[in-house]
Parts: sequence; C-alpha cells; structure tokens
Amino acid sequence: MILAKQYWALMRVNLAGLPARLGLVCTVVIGVTCAVGVLVSMLALGVGARQEAMGNASPKRAILTSIDAPSPAQSNITQDSVSLIRGLPGIARNARGEPIVVFQVSVFVQARNRTDHRQIGFPLIGMTPGLADYQPELRITAGRMFNAGLHELIASEKCAAQYTDFGVGDKRHIRGSEWRVVGNFDLRSTQCLLFGDADTILSAFGRTTYNQANLMLQSPAQFDAVSRALKANPALHLKVQHEAEVFAQDNAQLNGILNFVAYFVGSIMALAATIGAANSLYAIVDSRRRELAILRAVGFKSTPIIASFLSESILLAVPGALIGALIARLGFNGLLATPFGASFHMAVTPSLALLGLLWALAMGLIGGLLPAVRAARVPVTAAMRAA
Repeated sequence: MILAKQYWALMRVNLAGLPARLGLVCTVVIGVTCAVGVLVSMLALGVGARQEAMGNASPKRAILTSIDAPSPAQSNITQDSVSLIRGLPGIARNARGEPIVVFQVSVFVQARNRTDHRQIGFPLIGMTPGLADYQPELRITAGRMFNAGLHELIASEKCAAQYTDFGVGDKRHIRGSEWRVVGNFDLRSTQCLLFGDADTILSAFGRTTYNQANLMLQSPAQFDAVSRALKANPALHLKVQHEAEVFAQDNAQLNGILNFVAYFVGSIMALAATIGAANSLYAIVDSRRRELAILRAVGFKSTPIIASFLSESILLAVPGALIGALIARLGFNGLLATPFGASFHMAVTPSLALLGLLWALAMGLIGGLLPAVRAARVPVTAAMRAA
C-alpha cells in the first residue's frame, strides 16, 4: 500500500512537470511518431496486396491442381482427366445443366508500358468455355467475350489504361500469330488481367496440359465431398484447395518481401526513436537529480521511482503512436502502389494501428528502462549537498 501511494504521488509530480520539459517531451513524441508512421505505412503495402489478392475469392469456388505441384503454375492436368473432373460430386450447374468447371492454363506475354515504354511480362490466362458462369462478377465494359477456337483476347481495364494495344480492336502479336483484343472487362481488381481461349493458347504454345481446374461448388459445404471423391479415385492424382487458399499462396512471396522491408526499415526507425527517447529521459533524470535524491532521503523506495519513470516513458509514446498511425491513415490508406510490378491499393487497417501502438509501447518501455534505473539510484548524499 505504501509503495502504491508513493507511485501515484510520483506520477502526479512527473505529469505536472511535463510543461516545464516540453522540448524533451516533443523529442520523444516526434521520434515515436516517425517510427510508428513509417512502420504502419510500409506494412500497409503488405495488407493492401493481401486484400487485393483475396478480394475476389469466393467460398463457393475451389481449385484442383496436381498433387505434387508446389504451385498452380507448375501443375499439370491432362485432357484425359477432363470428363472425370466434370463428373465430380458437389459441382454447381449453369442454366443449361452443365457443370461449372473451367480449365485454366497460364503463359507469359510481354506488354509495353504507356508512360516509360518499358517491356513487362505478365500472364495470359487461357480459360475453357464457362468463364462467365465461374466468375459472374466479371463485367464486360467494352466489346464482347472471346470466342472459343479463335485468336481472341479480353483485357482488363487496367491493361487498357496502363499498357499499349489492349483496347478493343487492338491486335497483339503472340507466338507468330495475330490475336485481336475483342473486349475489355472489370473484375474489381487493379491487376492487369488478360484472358483467352485455353485450347487455342495450348496449341499456340505447343502445350498439352492445363495448369488447374476451377470449380463452382453447389455450396461451401460441398468442398469435403469433392476432396473425398478425389481421394477415392486413383485415376485423378489431384488435390483440391479453396480459392482463397490458392490466392494466399500466390501472394505469399510478395507479402514476405514487403513485410521484411517494412520491419527492417521500421526497426531502424524504432531503434533511433528509442535511443532518442532514452537520451531525453536521461536529461530529465539529470535535471531532477536533486529532487530525486530528496525523495530518496524522505523514504521513497526504488521500486515506485522506477515504475513512475517507466510509466511516464510509456505514456509519452502513446500520443506518438496515435499521431503516427493517423498520419499513415490519412496519407497512405487507399494510395495506389506498384512495387515489383504488382499493383494494389495500400490499406491502413485498425489492426495495423494497434500494432503501431504496441510497437510504440515497446519503444517507451525499452527507452525508459535504463533512465528509470538511474533515477532510482541517485545517491541520498546529493540531497544533502543540495541543502
């Protein structure tokens, strides 16, 4: 009880003296603000990339790939498996009574950026008939859907805006043949997407296998029925995954890079802010050296002195965390970013703001620990010299 009373008495004294130490207080707050603002802003890249990747995922969609394939791009599904896959249980059917199964193959093509005229590679996605049934959110904004068996493409509005020759009527030279862009579409995505007929693309690129099979399920509960059917059929060496799971795997490498950069730069900023906070708190201790010695002389224990200085350090970190998160939110939330050729909107979420707050509290705790211990060790003789 005595220690608690001493602690609260010291906290009142510490807080009352903040206006007299305004310069040192601002140093701590500004340092924490910069560290938290940088960390939250850079982590917003990874969150934005993840939200972009997961934005169109549906629990009613599932993806089949070969069992031993580490990623869909390295998967192979033979055309002999097509009829077996279409006969799996739990698959939804379209208005014509056909199972909604779309086989997909991805190849890479080149495009030229409109602004700097650089060549960039991205996937051309081949789809068998049924794309509109599998992705009903796809909306043709100009032209029409591509026809099976023809050298026709549809490009997302992002492609048409960012790269040359992706508007309706434009022609692309791919694998020695001329392909016509017959439509533009919107899929609620900032990525450049390009679709064509899968079998035509297989023929043009000299390939015979699809990469994956995309299924529309009758309901999310039918996922287990598809999984059991695959395990029971030895002719199908395939595995099934939720669409969201595949999207997350595809995005894992980019997220890993973005998070590493964010924490690396954020740690450097946090170290600088922590050192700055420690120096400021050391200065506060030195300026109150006689006062602390007197408190020791009249019976104040070391424990409440250490606790009060740590509490002050942590409290000073809180406004820095809130300001840093607010700056990140106002300045970067929704901002279009294009790192490593990807394109997405940054997202400053409440969870990132909470992480920034915890980051700041850790800086306050670490930065205030040594100055707090020093404050508790001020010799009582200093009070006698002061007198």
